[in-house]
Amino acid sequence: MNHELRIMKNLLTSPAPIRSFTDLNAWREGRKLVIMIYRVTETFPQSELYELTKQLRKAAVSITSNIAEGFSRRSYKEKAQFYSVSLGSVTEVQNQSLIAMDVGYISAQEFQKIAAQSVIVNKLLNGLIRKTKTMIHDS
Repeated sequence: MNHELRIMKNLLTSPAPIRSFTDLNAWREGRKLVIMIYRVTETFPQSELYELTKQLRKAAVSITSNIAEGFSRRSYKEKAQFYSVSLGSVTEVQNQSLIAMDVGYISAQEFQKIAAQSVIVNKLLNGLIRKTKTMIHDS
């Protein structure tokens, strides 16, 4: 079983109660992605500080911020909307990381790590969105 599948299996079978947004696996894995992005962008050229560096960091932080805000919403429809925005931010991170690799700011190996983590976050968010939408129809 590859690394990504093991992580997904462990995350999806976690029986722990969810009391806070920090208990959500999507937020926890998103947080790992944020940290990865901050670390790799530290080496970007100074000329990119207000361009790609800022865009990548903002998109990464948006992932966890929208999960947190969605968690606090009372209606399932609003929750799903915030989780969907978060999913869009994951795609932004994927795109901007690819650009960073293309222009030589990150290595192919760094990109692969970011891409793998973003796939994990993407899958967890899709599961969270599906579950939330199920709750909309059940209520």
